[in-house]
Amino acid sequence: MSFTYDDVGATRETGFCPPGFHPLHVRTRVGEGEDVFRRAAEAVMTWEMHRAMGVGIDASADRAATDVDVTVTLAGMIKAPCRVVWTVEEYRRTGWAYGTLTGHPECGEEAFVVERTGDSTVWLSVNAFSRPAKWYSRAAGPATRGLQHAYARRCGTVLRRLCGEDT
Repeated sequence: MSFTYDDVGATRETGFCPPGFHPLHVRTRVGEGEDVFRRAAEAVMTWEMHRAMGVGIDASADRAATDVDVTVTLAGMIKAPCRVVWTVEEYRRTGWAYGTLTGHPECGEEAFVVERTGDSTVWLSVNAFSRPAKWYSRAAGPATRGLQHAYARRCGTVLRRLCGEDT
């Protein structure tokens, strides 16, 4: 399968959005400290955060890595094939992005990055750009973007819970 958009890897640059696409940026505080960072990073890199959200994940590897194919299943019916386009594993920053493949209801890229700032606060950033690819995505219009924002916010809520930081 091939990517459904031209700017593969562009979510590395926070804030970039190609013409004709809708941007998404949601940043959620997960907690504080190195232990929370390590736990959050592992949950993101091993698909645990996504699975804990209740979405189906069928990946060609146990861990996110460039060129790993991932099919996300939503509501048990909608299959969204993707491929990991980049990863980062640094001292204070860990995550990855996947791009949409033929058959995905959207067209674009989405990144999930955990970062520990200088004051030791741990954040999850979900950055994406997308546009509808299927008739039902186009028909849903702004509701689709609302669902994408809700999904990104839920990522942060679930990750905070996984890290034992939910109060």
